[in-house]
Amino acid sequence: MRGSATDPTPTPGHRHLRLAAGPLASAALLLPLLGAAPAHSSADSSTTRLQHAFATAAAEHHVPQSVLLAVSYLQSRWDGHGGAPSVTGGYGPMHLTDARTAIADTEHFAEGTEDARGDAARAALHPDAAEPAGAAVPARLRTLPKAAELTGIPAGELRTDPAANVAGGAALLAAAQKELGEPPSADPAEWYGAVARFSGAEDTATAAAYADDVYDVLRTGEERTTDDGQLVVLAAQPKLTADRAQLERAGLRTRPADDTECPKSVSCESVPAPYAQFGDDDYGNHDLGDRPASQRIKYIVVHDTEGTWDGVLNLVQDPTYVSWNYTIRSTDGLIAQHVKAKDVAWHAGNWDVNARSVGIEHEGFLASPDAWYTEAMYRSSARLVKYLARKYDIPLDRQHVLGHDNVPGPTTSTIPGMHTDPGPYWDWRHYFRLLGHPFEPAGGRKAALVTILPDYAANRPVYTGCTTSGEPCAAHGSSEVRLYSDHDVSAPLIRDIGLKTNPTEGVNDLSSRVSTGQQYAVADRWGDWTAIWYLGQKAWFPNPRKAATAVPAKGLLVTPRDGLASIPVYGRAYPEKEAYPAGVPAQSVVPLPYTIPAGQRYVAGDEMAGEYYYAVTFTTDSHRVVVGKDLYYEIQYGHRVGFVRAADVQLEGSAR
Repeated sequence: MRGSATDPTPTPGHRHLRLAAGPLASAALLLPLLGAAPAHSSADSSTTRLQHAFATAAAEHHVPQSVLLAVSYLQSRWDGHGGAPSVTGGYGPMHLTDARTAIADTEHFAEGTEDARGDAARAALHPDAAEPAGAAVPARLRTLPKAAELTGIPAGELRTDPAANVAGGAALLAAAQKELGEPPSADPAEWYGAVARFSGAEDTATAAAYADDVYDVLRTGEERTTDDGQLVVLAAQPKLTADRAQLERAGLRTRPADDTECPKSVSCESVPAPYAQFGDDDYGNHDLGDRPASQRIKYIVVHDTEGTWDGVLNLVQDPTYVSWNYTIRSTDGLIAQHVKAKDVAWHAGNWDVNARSVGIEHEGFLASPDAWYTEAMYRSSARLVKYLARKYDIPLDRQHVLGHDNVPGPTTSTIPGMHTDPGPYWDWRHYFRLLGHPFEPAGGRKAALVTILPDYAANRPVYTGCTTSGEPCAAHGSSEVRLYSDHDVSAPLIRDIGLKTNPTEGVNDLSSRVSTGQQYAVADRWGDWTAIWYLGQKAWFPNPRKAATAVPAKGLLVTPRDGLASIPVYGRAYPEKEAYPAGVPAQSVVPLPYTIPAGQRYVAGDEMAGEYYYAVTFTTDSHRVVVGKDLYYEIQYGHRVGFVRAADVQLEGSAR
């Protein structure tokens, strides 16, 4: 039970009595005006209670129902998450924040021991990742207590009862409208300023970006069944405009212009990661470069922060710590840029990937399934990724948009310590829809490839390791599908020899899991089961036609050249020894403990030349990009990608 003895969560009957005090009859009359209840809904339907709660709260607090629905969609996509908090302590469909309560109730765990630089030419870097404690909680993280004050509804009820939560959100919007000196208009166009204030943003650019997203939702409309089976509908208003002039009266600061590399459709600020010398001829926390002139940017790596916004931003400003290019805030989607795209951040644990990628951190925790990601953050991230993809010609697919958990260990010894974020609860299916590149079937039922594509909400594999008690993690939607050594859920899980441990259902154990959008070659089929080639083995997963977890796909496959019994797999695509000029130590080209036996096939990404960026000094005069003659293919080998030498393989299939 969340809350305290003086803040009890009432019985289920009590919460409906509170809302029943509102004008139910007038709410029904106002539905066509205020916002889009489905025509077939009824007040007593078990699947439309939430829609009715929006109508009731809108009428009681004189807020257009469509505005209330759109704000809630941007916060939570109308999900209640069983009363569990988001990463920033936001509860319920309206994401009412109560950070102090959430932090006290949540456990967090480390998920890897990697050297973020991942460059054997330098000493490993394992800085202290402790966040500063005792900082004041900003207003954007304590909206729930204010909602309790405005409505008289106990805080515990606001956290756990979706209907009460919606009423609290409506009260906050109404209060923001009143503070702006605006009347409680029935016209959604007249609520732009209140929506901007609701975001909790402290500057006009971030508040405007948030409000613009809400009004985009109003114009396009949405329909969705929530995580507890509630059907919610918001009708499209394609011709709706907004009174953006209200923002001038919102009392928010104007952020000074800067030179951030972000699309105009997001709010972005510069929080530079320092490039500084310290200690015994050491420096940090990134390397200067000249990308894309010197090296093509090929990858975008998605991370979660494993920390809160303020603490993480403090860390990235420490020259002795590591770095990444961007961080995205959960509450409103604000983006902070730390490292320019031309420079190389230390974020992925693999120097080859670092040198060819941009790293984006998202405020969140891998092992907290209910510390959920907001729609505002997903949308802001998608806009940033689309911008980067256009600017640097990066294909929008899972061969190029990687999770940190898809980055391979560069050497055998590094494999067990590689990070596993953003983990199974990042919604890749939804993310790629926002990117404008949804995963779709391609080819017939007997296609040689499949794209992993479970229904996120319905796909709920068991994970352990989210709490110190060892109990299973809370049931939650997942992007990942578990793999077995035979077509039977009681068969042993697939073993990853690089981890040197037996496979488990642990939330950080990637040995026997595939992720949404990843593609694999089909190895076999048996009834409702499909087998793929994975880590050098035949790996099975349930794939019934009526609840498919994978769909047919097309693409290029690699297989060992004729006459080769097996070929090695590499964790980095480095040049051959002969390519290194004088003064640049040759980096070893040593395979991982993995192989591809003859007859197995793996999906190929890009063909690329072996490449190494030599950067081990603070001054850049000794920096060199070494490009070899050896060519490599990136492949989807296991949960992580790998590399094979082009000279070792032959291609099958065709480009997508």
